Amino acid sequence: DVQLQASGGGLVQAGRSLRLSCAAPRFAFGDYTIAWFRQAPGKEREAVSCIRTSDDSTYYADSVQGRFAVSSDKAKNMVYLQMNRLKSEDTAVYFCAVGLISSDSWYGSSWKIDYEYDYWGQGTQVTVSS
Repeated sequence: DVQLQASGGGLVQAGRSLRLSCAAPRFAFGDYTIAWFRQAPGKEREAVSCIRTSDDSTYYADSVQGRFAVSSDKAKNMVYLQMNRLKSEDTAVYFCAVGLISSDSWYGSSWKIDYEYDYWGQGTQVTVSS
């Protein structure tokens, strides 16, 4: 049974920072993709960022580019999402997911498609107050 666990959410004021953590299975740190998605109330789930675990290449949605940073710690089987300069529109439940794919072309836009991912964890709530 593959398990992922996202944690680190909470209530934070706009402009502040928060770091989310995702405990992922060891195999995900081979040559796959670990991504962060989020879903706000009444909205569809959207991709936030991903990391290609073979070389730590990172990718971001335009809405978070320059504010968020994804990283991994292979020794601990952990992926992190550092969120800076948070905005009220970042309020959502954040999920981490594992995709069993890492082809170069996939990182153009396919990484943003939620059904491309094979394993999902339970989310963690992030609430940004203005």
